Amino acid sequence: MSPMLTSFCPVICTSRLGESRSFYNRLFGFTATFTTQWYAGLSRPGGPRHELALLDHAHPAVPQALLRPVRAVRLTLAVDDTAKVWERIAALGAAGCADRGHLVITDPNGVRIDIVVPD
Repeated sequence: MSPMLTSFCPVICTSRLGESRSFYNRLFGFTATFTTQWYAGLSRPGGPRHELALLDHAHPAVPQALLRPVRAVRLTLAVDDTAKVWERIAALGAAGCADRGHLVITDPNGVRIDIVVPD
């Protein structure tokens, strides 16, 4: 039997740390749980716990082969009602489009974010 997964935290290497932090806070309610000049740990309050981290792509802790901003990532966020989420996101000025029954926006790093209602 595999051990139970208790946490999952994608890390986005970015050259736009502040802008990205603001994006995820403003559009999805992520708040900073830990920050430095080169790192931001983000989490959504309440349950279930959802986490995301942002890391300055040029920080010395990043392995030499990875010293570049994110190049290809796609996040899928499941929501109860895409129409309500789309209305709120559009009111905040985020640009995006509807694509085959889900919503698509892009973060400051070029990360594609698909917003879907699970089956």
